[in-house]
Amino acid sequence: MTRDPQVRITSKLPQSGITIFSAMSALAQEHQALNLSQGFPDFEADPKLISLVQEYMQQGHNQYAPSPGILPLREIVSEGREKQHGALYNPDTEVTITAGATQAIAAILTASIREGDEVILFTPAYDCYAPYVELNGGIPVYVKLSFPDYRVDWQQVKKVLNHRTRMIIVNTPHNPSATVFTQQDLDYLEEITKGSNILILSDEVYEHIVFDDMQHVSVSERPELFKRSFVVGSFGKTLHVTGWKTGYCLAPEALTTEVRKIHQYMVFSVNTPVQYALAEYLREVSATGISPMYQQKRDIFRQALQNSRFNILPSQGSYFQLLDYSAVSNLGDVEFARELTIEHGIASIPLSVFYNEHTDHKVLRFCFAKKEETLREAGSILAKL
Repeated sequence: MTRDPQVRITSKLPQSGITIFSAMSALAQEHQALNLSQGFPDFEADPKLISLVQEYMQQGHNQYAPSPGILPLREIVSEGREKQHGALYNPDTEVTITAGATQAIAAILTASIREGDEVILFTPAYDCYAPYVELNGGIPVYVKLSFPDYRVDWQQVKKVLNHRTRMIIVNTPHNPSATVFTQQDLDYLEEITKGSNILILSDEVYEHIVFDDMQHVSVSERPELFKRSFVVGSFGKTLHVTGWKTGYCLAPEALTTEVRKIHQYMVFSVNTPVQYALAEYLREVSATGISPMYQQKRDIFRQALQNSRFNILPSQGSYFQLLDYSAVSNLGDVEFARELTIEHGIASIPLSVFYNEHTDHKVLRFCFAKKEETLREAGSILAKL
């Protein structure tokens, strides 16, 4: 029997393929390398949290949750935001539980972006932003962060603003650079958006992971920014359960109404027993205490690299560490990342993949959300190069 020619569709994302995160994790598994590439912990969550999920399953909470999320969890999110940033979000109308932060971002951009709208992205940028902008007919406008400190050049932002600018996407603490916004950054953001219809999408999934007595600053702290902003958070990042894919979106009621319209058709609702478990767990355990734990891991990894030829760039927040390898190799970052994985047993992420122009500063991103022995072993190997 001969096979008929395959039916094909025209790709909406012709430049996209398997993500670098999946590719490097697969390469790490193939070569049994230490996986410091994809951003997930290699240690377990609190057994109490896992036990709570089982309990709620056994209690029969196994059917659809309300589309916006169960009210107790929305109340926890609202109370936490008020306590940490003084921002008042109504849990009934301004908090939505989502199937991870990425789904929240997808729903926000689908609700907000129309054909020809321009969206400002800061590169290196997390890889899901631009594809969702493009899928909704929008046009990504890229502004490079300065190198090697990865700060926003707000004068450059002003230059690209025009009547088509619909949204600015910010990310703090920043993935992949591990920098954090300052109050001055909020000042600039407030200045350039005041009096406009520009929206802000603020990706704050690493909000509880900041170091060296720095503070996470949020757009929700400023009334002028609050009224135009969507804030995205992640329970998975905070509680070491990235595979549960549970996050949230905060926004004023008029903005939330439109996001919820999209959310209900994307996923309708989010895992019910997980929501109940998170709500009970977060009533008793503060999510704000994880920074010291991650700072210790960061410092263990950095200490192991002190006598290496790598230039250790600052890590102010998130659970990533950038290393400049220009004194180690002349290879491009993608090629060097593959060599490190195959020849030396350590997987990382090349930073050029976070740029639309694949800018290569000979920098790799390493995830230090790992067991201490993993970090010491990785550091020991890298220090010998």
